[in-house]
Amino acid sequence: MTSLVSSPARPSLRLSPSDQLVPRSSHGSSSPSSMPAPDRARLSSGSSLIGQPLSRAAAASRSRHGRAAAVVARAVQEPLSGSEGGAANGNGTGVPLRVAYQGVPGAYSEMAAMRAYPGCSPVPCDQFDDAFKAVEQWLVGRAVLPIENSLGGSIHRNYDLLLRHRLHIVGEVQLPVHHCLLALPGTTPDQLTRVLSHPQALAQCEATLTRLGVVQEAVYDTAGAAQMVASQKMEGVGAVASTRAAEIYGLDILADGIQDEADNFTRFLALARDPILPSTDRPFKTSIVFTLQSGPGVLFKALSVFALRDINLTKIESRPHRDKPLYVDWLDRSSLPSPATPLPPTPAGAAQESLAYQSFDYLFYVDFQASLAEPRVQNAMRHLQEMAPFLRVLGSYPMDLSPMDHSTAGAGSGAQARL
Repeated sequence: MTSLVSSPARPSLRLSPSDQLVPRSSHGSSSPSSMPAPDRARLSSGSSLIGQPLSRAAAASRSRHGRAAAVVARAVQEPLSGSEGGAANGNGTGVPLRVAYQGVPGAYSEMAAMRAYPGCSPVPCDQFDDAFKAVEQWLVGRAVLPIENSLGGSIHRNYDLLLRHRLHIVGEVQLPVHHCLLALPGTTPDQLTRVLSHPQALAQCEATLTRLGVVQEAVYDTAGAAQMVASQKMEGVGAVASTRAAEIYGLDILADGIQDEADNFTRFLALARDPILPSTDRPFKTSIVFTLQSGPGVLFKALSVFALRDINLTKIESRPHRDKPLYVDWLDRSSLPSPATPLPPTPAGAAQESLAYQSFDYLFYVDFQASLAEPRVQNAMRHLQEMAPFLRVLGSYPMDLSPMDHSTAGAGSGAQARL
C-alpha cells in the first residue's frame, strides 16, 4: 500500500520575480545578461554555427567576456557569496562555485553535485524548474540534475525543461544509488510500521519493505523523508535514503543496501549558462534534440547520418512536442481495408482518395559519443539539418569515465546488508 504525504517546509531556494538579481536592462547595460555572448556551439532552425571553430582572437574575447561576467556576477551577488567562482572552476578567487540541485541536504542530487564539482557550495532547490531558473538568474553558477536511472528510466520532466530553458549541458555524472533503511536512534526493524521515501526509492526496495510488512508512504525525495522522520521525531517510522542523510539528520542505519538490484545508477547532467568549447583531446558526448516531418522511414534516414560516419548513439528518447502536440496527416483510402464502420467524409478541397487524421508530433532527444569539434560530427549535423525542421545542440561535454564503484554512493559499514 502506497499513499502520498507532503514533505515539511524545507530551507531551500524558491524563486520569484523579485529574485532576479540581474536587471533586464536596455542595450548598453553593464549587467551580465547584456554582455557580448561567447561563441556558442548551438544549432537551431534557421541558424548554424556548426563547423565555425573559434579563432585565437575569438577565444581570447571569450575568455575576457567570461572573466568580466564573473566579476559583475560577484559584485551583484555579494550577499549570496558569489556565483561563478572559486576553486571549483579555477578562477583563483577562493569563492566556492555555487551549484543548484533539487532536494534537501543528503539527497543523491547533492552527492552528484559534490562529485561533479569538488569543493563547491551546494544550493538546495524545491523543484527542478527552480534549479534551472537559479542558473539563468545568476543565483548559482551550475545546476546538477538527474536525467535517467538504470532501473526507473528517464526523468521526463527534465527533458522538457532542457528544451524550455536555454541552458547548456557542460558535463555528466553517473552516481551509484545505495539505499539504506533509516530510523530514530534506538529503533529496531520490527518496531517499524511505516516507511517514507521517494516513490522510485520505494519501488526499488519493494522486496525488502514487503518482507518487513510496513506501510509505504511516498514523499517528494529521499533525503526529505529522512529530514521528516528526524525533525518530527516519528517513532516507528523509517525512511529510505542515503548514508549521508543518516549522518546529517542523526538517524540510525537499520539496514544497508536494501535495493532489490545492486546495479542501480543515476545519470546526472551539469548545466551552465554558456557552453564549453568542445575538443578532441578526450572522449566527449554530445546531446541534441530535433523534430522530423511525417513520412515513411524519416527516423531511419535521420539516424543514418550518424551510422554513415561511424558515430555511436548512446541514447534516443522521444517526447511529444508540448507546444504542438498534434498534427494533421493524410492516408490513402484505397490502401485501407474495408472498415466495419463508415469512414468520415473527405474535407472540402482535399483529394477524394485521402483521409485526414491527427497524430502526435514528437521531439527526438539523441546522445552520441563524439565531440562537436570533430569534422564528421559537423558534417552529420549539416546532413541532419537538411531533413529536420528544428535542430538544437543541448551540449557537447566530456564523458564521465569514472569507475562504476558502489562505494562512491556512501555505503555504510557495520549494518546488515539485508533484513
